[in-house]
Amino acid sequence: MIDEHSYDGLPLQTGDIICTQNGQPRSLAGQFWYAVGRLVPGEIDHVAVYVGPGGRLVEAGARGVIAYTMAGDTWDAFKLRQERALRDTLIGVAYPLLGLGLSLDEETRIREDVAEFCLAQAAAGKPYNPIYPLAETDAWFYCSQLAYRAYQAHGIDLNCNRGVPRGPGLNQIVFPEEIWQACPHRRVGGSIETPDDAVGRSATPSAAGRVGQALP
Repeated sequence: MIDEHSYDGLPLQTGDIICTQNGQPRSLAGQFWYAVGRLVPGEIDHVAVYVGPGGRLVEAGARGVIAYTMAGDTWDAFKLRQERALRDTLIGVAYPLLGLGLSLDEETRIREDVAEFCLAQAAAGKPYNPIYPLAETDAWFYCSQLAYRAYQAHGIDLNCNRGVPRGPGLNQIVFPEEIWQACPHRRVGGSIETPDDAVGRSATPSAAGRVGQALP
């Protein structure tokens, strides 16, 4: 089943990816998290996968892989600060399946599989992965690795190496910024932006030429 929701005017369907920046401007603790976020290259510091129903999300963070519900249609990290051990500000939503030319059945299958994968990691209590270059594992996860692995099983590579440093050991890291750069995305208060690398991309050869997801 594909669920729908929205935060701050940004539409979401099961499998879409919330992209945030650490910190909240009017909070001392939020300013601390902003400083921590500056250690991560790029604008995006953290991602979470929308699974539904309602405001149900899965993310990997300091508490490992967790599933939680952020009720309402406004992103409010403060009210879940204890559960998530994080304060962040919503920047936008990445749409990994937008523009892939998938049929409705293919898109539905991928969305359901992505949600099932993420929920399974949360149910298993998978721990946080502090060794970022070790992204090709399902034993433990950091935030962008979780989204990367969920889509990798369907031939969709979100490790695009755009907007981040490159070099020995760095290319294996899946930075949150790469998730943002790899997908068509929409900022709070903005419209769809399509990165150059996302134009004309396809998940698998069988997906070419099919009817894809409409622009949110």
